[in-house]
Amino acid sequence: MVQSRSPSLPPTSPAVSIGRHLRWQVILALAGILSLALLLGYSTYQVETVLVPDRGGVFREGIAGRPQYLNPLLCNVTEADQDLCGLLYRGLTRIDKRGRAVPDLASGWTITDDVLYTFRLKPDQYWHDGQPITADDVLFTVGILQSPDLLNLPDLASLWRSVQVEKVDDLTVRFQLSEPFTPFLDYTAIGLLPRHVWGQVPPAQLATMALTSSPIGSGPLQVAQIDTDHIRLEPSPYAGGNRPYIAALEFHFYPDHANLLTAYLNDEIDGISQILPQDLPVATAQPDLQLFSAVQSEYLSVVFNLANPDVPFFQEKEVRQALFYGLDRQRLVDEVAAGQGVVAHSPFLPESWAYDPAIPHYPYDPVRASQLLDAAGWVDSDGDGIRDKDGQPFRFLLYTNDDDLRTRLAERIAADWRALGIDAQPTPVTFAGLVTDFLTPRRFDAALIGWDLTGDPDPYPLWHSTQAEGGGQNYSGWANEEADTLMEQGRAIVNEEERRALYVRFQQLFADELPALPLYYPVYTYGVSSRVHNVQIGALAHPSERFATFAEWYILTRRVPANQVPATLPATPPAAGPTPLSP
Repeated sequence: MVQSRSPSLPPTSPAVSIGRHLRWQVILALAGILSLALLLGYSTYQVETVLVPDRGGVFREGIAGRPQYLNPLLCNVTEADQDLCGLLYRGLTRIDKRGRAVPDLASGWTITDDVLYTFRLKPDQYWHDGQPITADDVLFTVGILQSPDLLNLPDLASLWRSVQVEKVDDLTVRFQLSEPFTPFLDYTAIGLLPRHVWGQVPPAQLATMALTSSPIGSGPLQVAQIDTDHIRLEPSPYAGGNRPYIAALEFHFYPDHANLLTAYLNDEIDGISQILPQDLPVATAQPDLQLFSAVQSEYLSVVFNLANPDVPFFQEKEVRQALFYGLDRQRLVDEVAAGQGVVAHSPFLPESWAYDPAIPHYPYDPVRASQLLDAAGWVDSDGDGIRDKDGQPFRFLLYTNDDDLRTRLAERIAADWRALGIDAQPTPVTFAGLVTDFLTPRRFDAALIGWDLTGDPDPYPLWHSTQAEGGGQNYSGWANEEADTLMEQGRAIVNEEERRALYVRFQQLFADELPALPLYYPVYTYGVSSRVHNVQIGALAHPSERFATFAEWYILTRRVPANQVPATLPATPPAAGPTPLSP
C-alpha cells in the first residue's frame, strides 16, 4: 500500500518566515502598550498624590534649668516648672493673650451680685489615670490653697482664705467672695490636683511638696519617663481634642540658656526654649533653624524711690519727665537688646483690653530734657560736668540684677543721662539681693527691674499707696489719691468697658506722674528645627503657651491620593506638593 506523506518544508520556507515576523511584531506591540501603560500610571501617581502629616517622631527641646516641683501650686518657681505645668495641668479657666479668663475645664460661669461665682465643669473629662474630674477635685485644690503652710505664696493663700467654696453637684462649684474682686477669675486658672491621688496627704505637706515622682494631671500630655537629664511626655489617651501627630515631647535640661544653642548645633535637641538677644546672630545664621517671636507679657522699667530723702530730685515730677525725655529707648532696644523689644509707653501691655494707645508719649528729646532740668534749678553750677542744686549733686545708684543684659542696659541708660549732666552709677547685684536687700526694705535710689503682667491688668498690687510698705510691690512709694480711687474701683467693677475707662484715666495719670519709666516690652524668641513642620506660636500670655498648637505640629509625612486628603489637615512643608516616588 502506498502511503502519502506531506512534503518536507525547507528551513527557509516563506510560511515559517512570515509566522516568525508576525510573532515578534505582536510581542513588540504588547511591550509598547505595556510600557505606555506603566508611564501613564506613573505620571498619574505623580500628579495625584500629595504629602500629608504622619504620626510618630520625637520632638526634643532644650530648656534652661530643671523642674523642682511639677506641682501646679508651685509652677512659677522655675521656667522648667512653668513649661511642664502648662502641658500637664489645667484649671477651671485659662488666660488668653488679651488678659481675659476663658473656659478650660469649666464650660462657663455666672456671676451674681459681683461676689458669687458659679462654675460648671465640662462633662466627660478625665485625669491621666482615667478617673473623672469632679467638683471634689476643685474643693480639694482650694483647700490646699487655703492652707497657712503655703508660705511661698502668701498673697495667693490670703486671697483663697477669704473665699468660701461649695459643691453644688458633681460638676458644679460655687465661690462666695467677701467683697467684689473682679481679678478673681485670674485665680481660677491655677491647675487642679486630683483628690483621689493626693487626698490622704496633709495640705501642709502638699502645699510645698514636689510631685516629680508621680505627677497626675489633666493636660494634653502626661509623663511617660523622668530621668535626671530629661523628662518625656506623651499624649494622654484621656485628653480631649485632636491627638498630636508627634508621638513624644522630651524636655532636656541644661544649666543655662547659653548652653541651649550649643546643644542644638550638636544635634542634641530640635528646639530651643528661648534664644537670648546675645545669641541671635548665631541663631539667625543657621539655615535649618526656624525662629518665632512674640512680645512677652512683661516690661522693663526704671523705678524711682520717691520716699528716699537722699535723692530728693526724684520727688520732682518735672525732673522725672526730663529723665524720660533723655532716654533713647529705641536705641536701647536696637543696640543692647539686639532689636528684641518694643518701646513701652504704659505700665499695661499693648495686647491688653485695658491698654490706651492714646496716652502721652515721651520721644527721645535731650534738648527738652535739658530745658526741664534747667527750669527745675538743676544746673552745673561748679563746672564739674554734673548738675547740682542747693549743694546737692545729681548723683545716684542705679541698681539692677547682675545678668549680662540688665548690666549692659543699665550702662547704656547711665550713658544717656551722663550726656545730660546726671551721674547715674550702675550697681549690679544678685537678683535675690536686689529684692531682699534693696527693693523690699526700700533701701535704694533707683532700680532697673522687670514686671510680669500676665493675666488681669489690675495695677493695684504694683501702684496702690497701700502697697508702698511692708511686703507690697509699690517699690517707688508712689501715692496719688485719684490713682488709688481708680484702682480701687477698677477691681470692684465687673463690666469690662467701665473698667477700661477707669484704667485709661489711670494710664494718663501714670504718664504724667512717672513714678517709674517704662522702657520696653521684651520680645520672646523661640527656635525650632526645620524638620518640625506647622509650628505656630502667635501672641503669648507666657512663653509656656508656645505649645498651644502642639497637636498640629508634625515631623513625619506620608503620601496619599490627592482626593483622599482630609480638609482639616495642617499645611504640608514648602515644596511638598506632588512629586514622583523613588523607584
